[in-house]
Amino acid sequence: MNYIDIEKDEIPYSFEIDLGEEEFTIEMHYNGRFDFFTVDLYKNDKPLVYGEKLILDRPLFDGLVNIELPKVTIIPKDRSSMEKRITYANLNETVYLYVFDPE
Repeated sequence: MNYIDIEKDEIPYSFEIDLGEEEFTIEMHYNGRFDFFTVDLYKNDKPLVYGEKLILDRPLFDGLVNIELPKVTIIPKDRSSMEKRITYANLNETVYLYVFDPE
């Protein structure tokens, strides 16, 4: 299983990533007051999604209909099933953004 490595100390920041044989830009944000993360997604500098909140075990962009979205599924998961939510302390420590390719 592949996962997306998040550089928490760099937030807010953006990075290029290949998802399902297409290139996207992910921009990471952190809300320190309420301890949660959001992502913005771009393709060819075109915004596709703003402010998608990372929620444990819920696929990113779930329920959105747009043919330009990645053809892969990205799910924030804690493989030990010990965490209840995503926090600054556990992202990229015990919780990772796993990428599932349907092929």
